[in-house]
Amino acid sequence: MKTIGANYTGAGRCVFTVWAPEKKSMTLRLLDPAERDIPMERTAWGYFSVEVTDIQPGTRYFYKPDGAEAYPDPASHFQPEGVHGPSAVVDHAAHPWQDQSWRGLSFHDLILYELHVGTFTPEGTFEAIIPRLDDLAATGINALELMPVAQFPGVRNWGYDGVYPYSVQDSYGGPEGLKKLVDACHTRGIAVFLDVVYNHIGPEGNYFSLFGPYFTQKYCTPWGNALNFDEEWSDGVRDYFSNNPLHWFEHYHIDGLRFDAIHAVFDMGAVTIWELIHTKVKNLERRVGRSLHLVAESDLNDPKVIKAPEAGGFGFDAQWLDDFHHALYVLLDKEGRKRYGDFGRMEQLAKALTDGFVMSGEYATFRKRKFGASSAGIPGDRFVVFNINHDQVGNRVSGERLCHLIDFERQKIAAALLLLSPYVPMLFMGEEYADESPFFYFVDHSEEQLIQAVKEGRKQEFAAFGADSEPRDPFEEETYTESRIQWEKRTEGKHRIILEWHRKLIELRQTQTVLRNVDKNDIRVTVLGQEGLVMHRQSVGGYDHLLSLFNFSDEEVSYELPSWIEGWNKLLDSKQQHWMQEGDNSATLLPAQPQPGQTVTLPPSSVTVYTGQVQLPADAPV
Repeated sequence: MKTIGANYTGAGRCVFTVWAPEKKSMTLRLLDPAERDIPMERTAWGYFSVEVTDIQPGTRYFYKPDGAEAYPDPASHFQPEGVHGPSAVVDHAAHPWQDQSWRGLSFHDLILYELHVGTFTPEGTFEAIIPRLDDLAATGINALELMPVAQFPGVRNWGYDGVYPYSVQDSYGGPEGLKKLVDACHTRGIAVFLDVVYNHIGPEGNYFSLFGPYFTQKYCTPWGNALNFDEEWSDGVRDYFSNNPLHWFEHYHIDGLRFDAIHAVFDMGAVTIWELIHTKVKNLERRVGRSLHLVAESDLNDPKVIKAPEAGGFGFDAQWLDDFHHALYVLLDKEGRKRYGDFGRMEQLAKALTDGFVMSGEYATFRKRKFGASSAGIPGDRFVVFNINHDQVGNRVSGERLCHLIDFERQKIAAALLLLSPYVPMLFMGEEYADESPFFYFVDHSEEQLIQAVKEGRKQEFAAFGADSEPRDPFEEETYTESRIQWEKRTEGKHRIILEWHRKLIELRQTQTVLRNVDKNDIRVTVLGQEGLVMHRQSVGGYDHLLSLFNFSDEEVSYELPSWIEGWNKLLDSKQQHWMQEGDNSATLLPAQPQPGQTVTLPPSSVTVYTGQVQLPADAPV
């Protein structure tokens, strides 16, 4: 591994390394305690390096390629003065870690919680999250997934305009703030995932091309020229990004990474960048003795994303399953079909539960072609599912969350289907108590031409969706502040009920043996017309069974319970008074212990969960 950036080794010694294969010279400009220039030595493979023996952590510096202007380090670990300012030396060994006994969590066991650091608290910092961790843990959440924290322009941004993939946003608290948060999470048994972006570099403060051929015009992404992973000089780019995961795992004790939009990364090499990352991370995993998870966001509907490299795959441990969201959402909100015209049938939701990809070779009108391949038989813990995420909310013209779009009873259906599914569930911050704050798209650029380009781009994007109004100005501070969740409401009225509903569902998921079985062969789904469905899951070996009965409609629906299961016992009923809003007591409850083969009538907009066991012969071994 080639260590790039400023590698502080202690006792005032620091090795500065930068990749610039087509440059003839490189100068290190140190700003502390006094400005001075130090020539760097050209080494193999296009790198320049120099060791300085009188450096203190926090020292500011620039690089001067070919004696030109001074620019920040492309592999900077900290930009305390923003994207245009000097880089700073970080002593990663200085943090007093308290998580020596932490060995991570199985991906199978995770309840993920996606959050945006800037809008999760009024302070918008890593350390401000810590006081809320106990409440999250009490809800059953055991894994934070932080939206990107790589240094971006200004003080507010979704994070996908980051320009320094090795640096931690200064306004969030910088490297030390992130380490304190990770340490606090591990102390409470909470894993930490980080969203990283390897498909583009943000525009403002992007000086990469002044150092080397980081980009290629061979491919184009929605954000401009693609990163150069397979053209001339691509070895340095591949090293830069394949070593970045190791940086987060080693220096920050991160437990997993979520890779943004991998379908927008182009690499025709014999060994893709994803295979290279997989190999390096798995080697590190064996060395550190804890689980290190790799999760992809992919728009390919291709099982190779989560297949091992030796089987021709990319080597990710799991991927986001968008089809689950689409199939469920359009059945909960009739307006959803305007956004997802290829979805809308109950059979598609059933397929999402039993197979994974709904589009697995069928013609997709949205894409005007056949799309996807089958994921049937792939275990459930290879997929992450969600009802909302930052994209689903932020890419609505008014930033509406699911609780703005569907009624209270259907919110309970959505949560139950998510948490009773065979997949690894992810909640978006505030979803667990139906937070009603919008989540807009926001940025904080300083370049006027870029500001106007972003505004116009957003308008065009929403016009293509048929929006009847213009999006909020992403540069207004109010757009950002109004996106902060209202944490104090989680114990009030309907918000408290939804919070308790999530707690109960997570408790069932963690305690019922049936719900811990992610083998797709042990799942059956019965479609009840276009009104609802029944998800039938069983434990390994088939002794314990669990029925989840869903009625999406406004009418009653009948279902005959399996007769070959011993007496059913009701675990959960969304129409019990405990789960109803004040004043709503009109529902008829399903029987607590129905007989095998009994026909039950599902109330409108309801969820009922039963558990039962197979009838064994009297002389069968136990």
